[in-house]
Amino acid sequence: MKFTACVFPLLCFSASIIIVMVVMQQSQYLFSSDEYYVRVINGFTNNSSVPLVIWCSSDEMDLGSRAMQEHDDFSWIMRPNLWSSNHMKCTMKYDNTRKKFDAFKASRDAERCGTNRICSWRVTQDGFYFSNDEVNWRMDFTW
Repeated sequence: MKFTACVFPLLCFSASIIIVMVVMQQSQYLFSSDEYYVRVINGFTNNSSVPLVIWCSSDEMDLGSRAMQEHDDFSWIMRPNLWSSNHMKCTMKYDNTRKKFDAFKASRDAERCGTNRICSWRVTQDGFYFSNDEVNWRMDFTW
């Protein structure tokens, strides 16, 4: 009985520590002061007559819209925390085609953007590519 009385609180304490560590690891972006550099690049090869238009906003702010010519970019800093949505949505428009996407979502991008916290998008005629180093690009989705 004494053995059980000693071991049970120790097991509960150990389990609590493990649970807290897992939760903190999953939500570290909420408690850190890290900044994420988010960049959207116009990767179209020929859109000199029709610009690629981007408009980005979150629940807290509206970054406005920009008309981007070839190789132009639009960038901003995200500072995830407990008091904001930690989510920036953008709408891309080219000619008559429109696409909404999550340019930054802390729950998805906290690890995906890498140790340098670079979250880059290159938008081309065939789709949206993501990179955390602007060297290796991976297609995320099409128009």
